[in-house]
Amino acid sequence: MRLFNTYRRVFAMLGSDRRLAGFLLTGNLVVAGLQFLDPVLFGRVIGLLTHSATLDHASVWAQAATLLGLWGVVGAIGIGVNILVALHAERLAHRSRLRGMERFFSHALALPLSFHGEVHSGRLMRNMQMAAEALFGANLLLFRDQAATFLSVIVLLPLTLFLNWRLALVLIALVILSCIVTGAVIGHTQNAQRRVEVYQSALAAQSQDAFSNLLVVQSFSRLPAEVANFRRLIGEMIAAQFPVLNWFAIVNVLTRAASTLAVITIVLIGTLLHLRGEAEVGQIVAFMGFATLLIGRLEQASAFVARMFFQLPALEAYFDVLDVNTSVPDRVGAKPLVVSRGEVVFDQVSFSYPNGPRVLSDISFTAYPGMSVALVGHTGAGKSTIAAILQRFWDPESGRVMIDGQDLRGVTLRSLRDHVGTVFQDSMLFNRSIRDNLLVGRPDATEAEIEQACRVADAHDFIMAQPDGYDTMVGERGSTLSGGQKQRLAIARALLKDAPLLILDEATSALDGATEARVSLALKRLMAGRTTFIIAHRLSTVRDADMVLVFENGRIVEHGKFDALLTDGGHFADLVSAQMATSVHAEAAD
Repeated sequence: MRLFNTYRRVFAMLGSDRRLAGFLLTGNLVVAGLQFLDPVLFGRVIGLLTHSATLDHASVWAQAATLLGLWGVVGAIGIGVNILVALHAERLAHRSRLRGMERFFSHALALPLSFHGEVHSGRLMRNMQMAAEALFGANLLLFRDQAATFLSVIVLLPLTLFLNWRLALVLIALVILSCIVTGAVIGHTQNAQRRVEVYQSALAAQSQDAFSNLLVVQSFSRLPAEVANFRRLIGEMIAAQFPVLNWFAIVNVLTRAASTLAVITIVLIGTLLHLRGEAEVGQIVAFMGFATLLIGRLEQASAFVARMFFQLPALEAYFDVLDVNTSVPDRVGAKPLVVSRGEVVFDQVSFSYPNGPRVLSDISFTAYPGMSVALVGHTGAGKSTIAAILQRFWDPESGRVMIDGQDLRGVTLRSLRDHVGTVFQDSMLFNRSIRDNLLVGRPDATEAEIEQACRVADAHDFIMAQPDGYDTMVGERGSTLSGGQKQRLAIARALLKDAPLLILDEATSALDGATEARVSLALKRLMAGRTTFIIAHRLSTVRDADMVLVFENGRIVEHGKFDALLTDGGHFADLVSAQMATSVHAEAAD
């Protein structure tokens, strides 16, 4: 049942190609009918020859010429229809594959970070590729080849009852036996095949994990261990796969054996019927042709069903991802966010991650237009969650967040994120050119605007020193650039986006002192005139913030200016003292 339900969804995805699919099914019906006529015409020719001794030779030649001419016309039409069906089935299959990849890609990218935190990217990539190939194969083979088989069984096989019902029953028994055997094997092996797919996904996940952490693998001499683990997964997958292959090999053997028995049975029964005057030689020959045709079709159908079965787990995983809903959908009637001033209000916001403890409790504060607000506190205190809620990666459990008086749950997600610029601790560059990375937030920026943003971010000079300037490829995650260069590109990217709200998420914590000073100057230029939220562990970087919010266990325990909080001698002063002591010990150790 799961097989039928899954492939029902596959063919429901045809969309605008449904009319073409109907044309292809009609073409397959024509092909099946023409193939059905082949044995009939051949039987008529043989029947004519068996009676030629009692007929006039001219009459025999005339009838034979008519039959052979009709046979030739049938063959020519069949060739033409087959060409049309094959041509358009190929095109339909390619479109379905690419449309399926696009649908998966766009949907997966829109899913919340919580989903991507639980699902390895290697699994997602393999799932998309394997499901795309399954979509291609299912549509191509069905509409090019197998629809004719199923239509032959459903529509044309019953017509043989009118030719000779006794011989027709042998063919019907052959089809029923093949279906029973194939269905039994699928039922027996479906769980094993799902385990195989789990191993396939594990192989993809481990390989991408190792490639993504190549420096760690080589530095820690992990190569033998990683290869051994990969080899172990391969062994386990083979152990799960081979029993499934054995069962389908048995299906193939039994289908051929049943086909051979069917032909022998038709000859025996046909001979008996002929001796009793209940079947002509031509009918026997025709039914032998039907049997041969069905044998070939059933072997193809068996291979087709096996392929569909083997690809079922990948398609189920594909649809499982498509069935995941975002945790922050746009409300019906949501309006675009309009930012006129840039005032941000958190009003009694509380939040817990799914199945986790309370992270924020009754958070209330106002960031006035152009203000820089620093969020400080121990790891896990709730600082990054504030930034996540501001960008609507999550919605609060209670309370509300407003920008210029507009509740974020009532505005479209895209319009909100279009108004927020972010500079992360890890600059997160694509493996594309420097120009392409800069245009991420504003694809329509002019060359002059790109260069101006890079000059303000102190990035233009090092970019021009690269081999291809702005067209230089930066490597995976910006691997060809230094930490400071990547951060200045990230700042230029945010400048180019020119969003009124800005989040600096540990933007300088990974840099050395000299590089940090250079990047900090670029950040000050970026922050000018923008409402800015600064998440920082290095407290010296927030000295110039207009307001410092001190978080402890999901609550704001202190707020004020840097120097005033330091003078008060509370939580913030303790954080600064602890950090200074750590720095002194580190310098002494050096």
